Amino acid sequence: METEVILTCLFIFTARICDVSMGTLRTLWMVQGRKAAVFSLGFVEILIWVLAVSKVIQNLGEEPVYAFVYALGFATGNYTGLLIDQKLAYGEQVIRIFSRQGKGMADTLREMGFGVTVFKGEGRDSDIDMLFIELKRKKGPLVVQTARKLDPACYYVVDTVQLASTARLSGPEPTGWRARLKKK
Repeated sequence: METEVILTCLFIFTARICDVSMGTLRTLWMVQGRKAAVFSLGFVEILIWVLAVSKVIQNLGEEPVYAFVYALGFATGNYTGLLIDQKLAYGEQVIRIFSRQGKGMADTLREMGFGVTVFKGEGRDSDIDMLFIELKRKKGPLVVQTARKLDPACYYVVDTVQLASTARLSGPEPTGWRARLKKK
């Protein structure tokens, strides 16, 4: 295979990973209402796509391998986009945990700095507690891991928050450099 073909394949593959990753993030962020990010990603995504698809279409008759590389880049871009989203973990989540050990679990999670609201409920076999926790997505795995450690039989549901009121009933004052900047 010629050097030019190899370089073109590498270009198409890399371009598809980039534009499809951006498309994946754009779609996920659209649900979260991130208008500026969605606009920017959409613009760059389509610009890259036009460059990649034009290389494939111009040379498809002579180099059918371009179509294969294009498809492989698309599949890899989807996977990469999801990995990037998981690493960035922008946004808020609500985790609802259903447990017969709700009081102890709530106390542990509160000690870890999470705001927990406990609702009493009636399950099929006995009373049950529902713990309601709103938090940053990055903290979600820690809460789920802690809950499963405290009660392996607990049931949980995780939802993405699109919109939430900024009002909080009460809680500790924020700390860290952002809190110090807000006070100045």
